[in-house]
Amino acid sequence: MVPLDRFIIGFDRALRAISGVAISARTSPAAAVVDEPLSEAERRHSAGLMRVNDVGEVCAQALYDSQGAFSRNPGTRQQFEQAGREEEDHLAWTAGRLAELNSRPSLLNPLWYGGAYILGAAVARLGDATSLGFVVETERQVAAHLEHHLQALPAGDHKSRAIVDQMRRDEMEHGAAAQALGARELPAPFKLAMKGMAKVMTTLAYRI
Repeated sequence: MVPLDRFIIGFDRALRAISGVAISARTSPAAAVVDEPLSEAERRHSAGLMRVNDVGEVCAQALYDSQGAFSRNPGTRQQFEQAGREEEDHLAWTAGRLAELNSRPSLLNPLWYGGAYILGAAVARLGDATSLGFVVETERQVAAHLEHHLQALPAGDHKSRAIVDQMRRDEMEHGAAAQALGARELPAPFKLAMKGMAKVMTTLAYRI
């Protein structure tokens, strides 16, 4: 694929990620799941949590696009592209669930996407081993975050829980794949900084 083609595909994916219009290659895990009635407070809480997860997928699109674009190894680039396609499934699932909950994606999606793209490009410039290490740590933190959401979702919200559980399993696979490609362990201060940035993002995305 020539650079212009990559740019066009990446630009199209960015617009869809920011606007909340994503294409899923896989059927949503929630498709055959039946919810119990949710109170208004439970609906709002579920929507806030799923908006946080949706923002995470917007950021994932930006990270994988930028890291793939600046990767120096075709095999690593292919892994980023494959993971990015699966993350687009997640984006479609979370956006669809938000609509079912009569809610919306984050109003700050353009900011989230732009910041994540810049971060991914900067990490990729440090070399494939560090870039893959960033993926491993990101997916480790995301999987832990999704595990927390499985506990925090209202008991009757089976649809959101089905989506979050499948996302968690996919994220763990992405991290394992990056590790197998030769990921380098990130320094502890870098990991702490990632946790701090994630905390700011989740706090804002829950409400905005």
